[in-house]
Amino acid sequence: MSFSSLGLSPFFLDVLEGENFNEPYPIQQQAIPAILDKKDVLGIAKTGSGKTVAFVLPILMNLQDTPPVKNRHIKVLVLVPTRELAIQVGEVFDLFSSASNLVVKSLVVHGGVSINPQMIAMHNVDILTATPGRLLELIESNAVHLSEISTMVIDEADKMLNLGFKEEMTRIFSLLPKKRQNLLFSATLSDDVKAINQFLLHDPIVIKIEEEKEGIDLINQTGYFVKEEKKGPLLRYLIRNNDGKQVLVFVSSVYKADLVAEKLKKNKINAVSIHSRLSAKARRDSLRNFKAGNFQVLVTTDLLSRGIDIELLPFVINYELPRSPKDYIHRIGRTGRAESSGDAISFVTPEDKHHFRVIQKKMGKWLTMIDSDLIELQGY
Repeated sequence: MSFSSLGLSPFFLDVLEGENFNEPYPIQQQAIPAILDKKDVLGIAKTGSGKTVAFVLPILMNLQDTPPVKNRHIKVLVLVPTRELAIQVGEVFDLFSSASNLVVKSLVVHGGVSINPQMIAMHNVDILTATPGRLLELIESNAVHLSEISTMVIDEADKMLNLGFKEEMTRIFSLLPKKRQNLLFSATLSDDVKAINQFLLHDPIVIKIEEEKEGIDLINQTGYFVKEEKKGPLLRYLIRNNDGKQVLVFVSSVYKADLVAEKLKKNKINAVSIHSRLSAKARRDSLRNFKAGNFQVLVTTDLLSRGIDIELLPFVINYELPRSPKDYIHRIGRTGRAESSGDAISFVTPEDKHHFRVIQKKMGKWLTMIDSDLIELQGY
């Protein structure tokens, strides 16, 4: 199946071709026609399966048929759990709207930055991508009104509920018009997500993309037994011997993220750290630069283990293991996206051995383990 068979406008097809979107992913194949038909949709598919494009394209097309609304009365609301995901969704809207002949204004709002510029920027906004807390602040300031919304999207609904946004979401729902299109996307179908589905969606098209076992099999996983004091040299050895490919390195704390990145830079490896203590702008700029290839290594906490799509990322390294097997899957899932293969490497200290066995057992996959004592690390 091709994108041209989904009923999309030619200018969107040109952008898709320019961005190397060769054929639609399963969630896109099913969601785009349903949304174009203005049906409610419940989409269940893993992170990185193409959900954002699946709702952005048909929403932009449907906006062509909607009349103008009063200033500060938005047409489309997209609710997301984190500022990073909000920025990513906003960038996709901007990519396709700016390359088309649509006159559409899209805005992203989230906490962690001053609200005043966002209040000013709300002038004549059509599409608003927002985190729940900041949206409610804007509503209380009369900077935005929800009474004219024609389409509402909840993205990463399972994570939204896990992060405790249920009360905020209930308040937002109470302000929405009864007649609207509702699109709910989630990586899992938990009881809470089912409850929201029953409350929000009217006769929805249900799309469930099963996570194939081959998805994890696309990732070449390797473990290295290593003493704590040898982690730095081993990391530099692996980075310098991967043909200059980009690497995403996971650590367990903000302090460690900064420390590892600084050590890499001192050893003339182009690296940057990103974590929750950085400003929103600093995080956004670092992620954008990494995606653009301006940095070879990005060192991060579990902040990026879910909800951020970095296409064609070849390497993920667990410098420190995550706390749970689920977090491990989310981390390594940053590589091996869609049909692209990738490598995931985990450092395992003597203290980590039992925990790593638990992770492998839960995953149902036993890794090839390499003893780093057999590698010549002098000079690294």
